[in-house]
Amino acid sequence: MAGEQRFTGRTVLITGGARGIGYAAAQRIAAEGGRLALADIDGATAAAKALPDAIGIACDITREDDVHKMVEQAERTLGPLSVFINSAAVLDDKLFLESGPADWQRMLGVCLHGPMLGLRAVLPGMVERGHGRVVCLASDSARIGQARLSYYAAAKAGVIALVKSVAQEVGRRGVTLNVVSPGATNTPLRLNREQSLREQMGEEKYARRVKSVLKLYPVGRIGEPEDIAASIAFLCSDEASWITGQVLSVNGGFVMP
Repeated sequence: MAGEQRFTGRTVLITGGARGIGYAAAQRIAAEGGRLALADIDGATAAAKALPDAIGIACDITREDDVHKMVEQAERTLGPLSVFINSAAVLDDKLFLESGPADWQRMLGVCLHGPMLGLRAVLPGMVERGHGRVVCLASDSARIGQARLSYYAAAKAGVIALVKSVAQEVGRRGVTLNVVSPGATNTPLRLNREQSLREQMGEEKYARRVKSVLKLYPVGRIGEPEDIAASIAFLCSDEASWITGQVLSVNGGFVMP
């Protein structure tokens, strides 16, 4: 909650922390006293400099050595990890029949194998210390399917299954794992995709598309990274100590499971 210091003295590692939802979560947690390690393929240096008690780490989350070095650097500099947020992602916009194994491997590498490597690196320390909070980002496309996002949806569905399964294994050791599943959110990934669609469709057709999309959201707008960050921060706090293995859709009413 605003004004509270739920993360004072806690070290928080965020993959994909340089921009979008990951950075919005970092801003929220930093405002509540957390020490931030922001990991990104480009090092997240500028993002870290804008926050107090934050460092940037260059990491390719598809590489096991990189992931272990990321965790070691975060803990060596800031202290033992209390919170791990997996927000790193890539996004494609292709029909399944226009895609191929190279596309699938890239997507699964970042969006599923990456979270697996991250969990494998951070969980032993959390289990040993008897405390940890983990939040992985999925997508409502994983819950209902979405044309042109088939293998992205498949990877994110794998994340949901992974988190639910691991949550059952480590819950008695004081570690919780949950999923935040956003609807359409104005992240750089989405905005880049929308710009590409605008160029392909033309202004008039694209404007009709935007109106059609907004009709699917009862609240009448697309999400912002800050909308998602608030839910992430809650699930990473002690207030959520009895919540684990859950999927929280933050989506303006787009999906009501």
